[in-house]
Amino acid sequence: MVQKHRASALHYDFRLEAGGVLVSWAVPKGPSLDPKVKRLAMAVEDHPLDYARFEGVIPEGEYGGGTVMVWDIGTYELDGDETFDEALRKGRIVFTLNGKKLKGGWVLVRTRGRQWLLMKRRDRDASTLEVTRAKPRSVLTRRLLAGIARDEGGDVAKAETGDPT
Repeated sequence: MVQKHRASALHYDFRLEAGGVLVSWAVPKGPSLDPKVKRLAMAVEDHPLDYARFEGVIPEGEYGGGTVMVWDIGTYELDGDETFDEALRKGRIVFTLNGKKLKGGWVLVRTRGRQWLLMKRRDRDASTLEVTRAKPRSVLTRRLLAGIARDEGGDVAKAETGDPT
């Protein structure tokens, strides 16, 4: 699943369920459907599974304070014979997504420390479409980030900087 998150800065939280938790990366520019584009993905702490459908406002001053949207949700399958833990340890996770917005082959490659690259693999689901701008709404509620902030008592002006202009 992918959450669009307007905290101190706008980013997308890319999460894969493994070992009873959501293994997570913060992707500042969001995922790209273009195989030529490599997106920085910073590994962050694992999140509990019940966070997968969280959409709302984390109070300012708390860790991750800001507005959160469920931008995409679906399933994934690892490609190859490795377990998730083996792939994570080796720093190369190759998988296929079946989400509402993100589909097909993807890879996460660790470059150093917590830094990874998220890349779309070349397949029929690859595109030059700027998916984060073309499909800005929540897959759960169809709201934009500013609408979530307004409905949940968050900072609407700050959240609007996460919506397309």
